[in-house]
Amino acid sequence: MAPATVVDGKTLAAAIKEKIKAAAAEAGASPTLAVVLARGQEAAAAYTRSLARAGEGVGVRVVVHELGPEPRAAARVIAELNAAADVNGVILQKPFAGREADAELADKISGAKDVDGQTSASLGLLWAGRPAFVPSTAAAAIYILESHGVDFVGAEAVVVGRSLVVGKPVAALLVARNATVTICHTRTRDLAAACRRADVLVVAAGSAGLVKGDMIKAGAAVIDCGFNYAEDGSVVGDVAFDEAKAVASLLSPPRGGVGPVTTALLLVNVAWAAGVHVPL
Repeated sequence: MAPATVVDGKTLAAAIKEKIKAAAAEAGASPTLAVVLARGQEAAAAYTRSLARAGEGVGVRVVVHELGPEPRAAARVIAELNAAADVNGVILQKPFAGREADAELADKISGAKDVDGQTSASLGLLWAGRPAFVPSTAAAAIYILESHGVDFVGAEAVVVGRSLVVGKPVAALLVARNATVTICHTRTRDLAAACRRADVLVVAAGSAGLVKGDMIKAGAAVIDCGFNYAEDGSVVGDVAFDEAKAVASLLSPPRGGVGPVTTALLLVNVAWAAGVHVPL
């Protein structure tokens, strides 16, 4: 069997960004994203900086509100951003003030500006099959699969991970595309057996190397949303990449796979929120 096709997320993202840039220029618009960020969260700050650079390249303005991790102050800022006519999208970079507080804060984002699908309302609309902004990492996983011609209809799809950011929204998107979906996680009793049934396998468990090559069905399409640091400082995914490459037909790498597409699709959502039509 030939080695898997390795996803080139950077090329996919570049094509999406060109569409954003062209659409924004044609509309004469400057879509604006506001990011609420906790001071001292270096990983979140680094991602926000990369997001701002990407936005600058396509005509999307990214404004950062860096605050102390005090929920009431953040709630006031989110309310102001919801009311601001010149702000099209709002995201809360997590972690901010702890899991429960973060969920409550995210739910304060206006549905019209919830460009990363962070609110409970957006997730409910997604499961109901109604229009809503989709969390960008989940959207990226599906976009990559569709870009490579994966047929979802009747396929056995397994999602490893149950977060509101990836696992659950990916499952909803797969169901909407007529796949038969199983949601697993790190406490699934026989995870290997479940994974081996999958024609489409999306892994987002936050556990380095969780899915080994012998857990993958020959010819499966595998999307690895994991991003973990190994002891030597290298980035590894939730899937054992070299092992999976010998078994799968399609495989996303931990770097340059899902990540660039995630950023590009988030910017698409900001453009859409501003009334700019970006065709995908």
